[in-house]
Amino acid sequence: MDATVAVSRPTNIDELDRVLGGGLVPGAVVLLAGEPGVGKSTLLLDVAAKAAGPEQRTLYITGEESASQVRLRADRIDALSPHLYLAAETDLAAVLGHIQQVQPALLILDSVQTVASAELDGAPGGPAQIREVANALIRESKTRAMSTLLVGHVTKEGAIAGPRLLEHLVDVVLSFEGDRHARLRLIRGVKNRYGATDEVGCFELHDSGIVGLPDPSGLFLTKRAEPVPGTCLTVTLEGRRPLVAEVQALLVDSVIPSPRRATSGLDSPRIAMILAMLERHGGVRLGKMDIYAATVGGVKLSEPSADLAIALALASSAADTPLPQGMVAIGEVGLAGEVRRVTGVERRLAEAARLGFTHALVPPEPGKVPKGMRVVEVATIGDALAAIPGRPGRGSRRTPRQGRDTDGAENRRGRVDLTDERQRAVPNYLDIPDSADELMAGWEEIEPE
Repeated sequence: MDATVAVSRPTNIDELDRVLGGGLVPGAVVLLAGEPGVGKSTLLLDVAAKAAGPEQRTLYITGEESASQVRLRADRIDALSPHLYLAAETDLAAVLGHIQQVQPALLILDSVQTVASAELDGAPGGPAQIREVANALIRESKTRAMSTLLVGHVTKEGAIAGPRLLEHLVDVVLSFEGDRHARLRLIRGVKNRYGATDEVGCFELHDSGIVGLPDPSGLFLTKRAEPVPGTCLTVTLEGRRPLVAEVQALLVDSVIPSPRRATSGLDSPRIAMILAMLERHGGVRLGKMDIYAATVGGVKLSEPSADLAIALALASSAADTPLPQGMVAIGEVGLAGEVRRVTGVERRLAEAARLGFTHALVPPEPGKVPKGMRVVEVATIGDALAAIPGRPGRGSRRTPRQGRDTDGAENRRGRVDLTDERQRAVPNYLDIPDSADELMAGWEEIEPE
C-alpha cells in the first residue's frame, strides 16, 4: 500500500487543521455538527475556496439553500475560486452524478439531513435515509480517495440529529460551538481516527466571515485602567490549549424572600456548591443576597480549575473590594474548603506569564514557575481570601508553607495581604517577608467556628 495516499492535506485554515490533526486525509469522511446559525456553512464555504486548486477540485453541494444564495455569501466572504464547483441538490442520485462529473478531491455536503434516496421510503432526515446517504458517500470517498465534509444538524439537547450509527460510520466527528450573540466559535474534536481529540480550534465571527484565532485569550478579558470589585482572572484548558478567562460576580441585597441566582457561561450547580462552601468555610454571608455570575466574551467554563477564581470573584463583590490587578487564580475548591491541584498548572502559568500576568494564586506544589512570575500557594479557601485587601482568611493555619520562587530559592508562603502597605512599597506586591512573625504582623487572629 502506498503510504503517501494517507498523508493529510492542509485545508489552509490553521485552526481547523489543528483539530483535524494536520488536515484532511484522502478518503476521510468528516462530520461537522452545530446549532443553526453558529456558522457551519460560512466556515465550510471558506474551506472549499481555500482548498480548491488546479489539481484539487472542490465540489460544494447545498441542500438547504439555492445556488444563488451560496454565491452571494461567497462574494461577501471572498470565498471564490475557479476550481470550486457549486450545486444545489437534495437527491442522492443527482449528488453522485455531480461527483462522477466533477471528480473532486474534496466534497462538502450541507447538509446530510437534507439529501434523500428515491429508492427508499421516508422523508429526508429520517434514520433510514441518513444511513443510506452516509453509506453511499462513504463508499464514494473510499473508492475515489476523496475527502468529504458532511454538515450535521443537532437536536435541542445538543446531540447530533439522526441515528447514532452515523457517528460510528464517519472517520471524524467535530462539534462546532458558540453563542449566537458572541463572536467566539470553537471546534472540538469528538472522534478522530487520524489524530487526537483533545485539540480545540478557535474562531472569531465577523461580518466578512469567520477568522481563525491563534491567540484567543484577548476575547475573554475586559481592559480597564483600575481593578473593580467582583472580577477575577483564571486560566482554563480547552483541550490542550490554555486560555485566560475572566469571571465576574455581582452581589446585591435581595428585596424578595427567595434571592435570585443567575449564571451565564458557568455551571449553575457548581456555583451553588461554591456559595455554600464560601458561607461555611470562608465566613462570607451570602444567604440574603441576589447573586449573578458570568464569564466575559461568551466562553463557557465548566472546568473545576475555575472554582478558585469564581469564589474570589464572589467574595470580592461581597466585600465591595477589588482583587489586586495582574493576578490569576487557578485551583479546584472542595466542599471542605480545601484548594485542590488541577492538571496542567505549569502550562497555565506559562500562558498567564506570556500575557503579562506576574502573580498567581495556585494550589500547593504548582511545579515549575515561569521566570518573572510570583505565586502564592493556598491550601484552603481561607488562605485564598487573604488576597482581598483587609479581609484575612478565616481559620487558616499560621504555619507558613514552603514554596519555590522563580529562581529556585525557598520562600515562605502563607496568608498574605497582597495590598499590605509594606508590600506596596516595593514594585512586586507579592514579595514575601523573611520571617513568619513579620508575615503575620498586623493580622487579627480569627478562630475557626
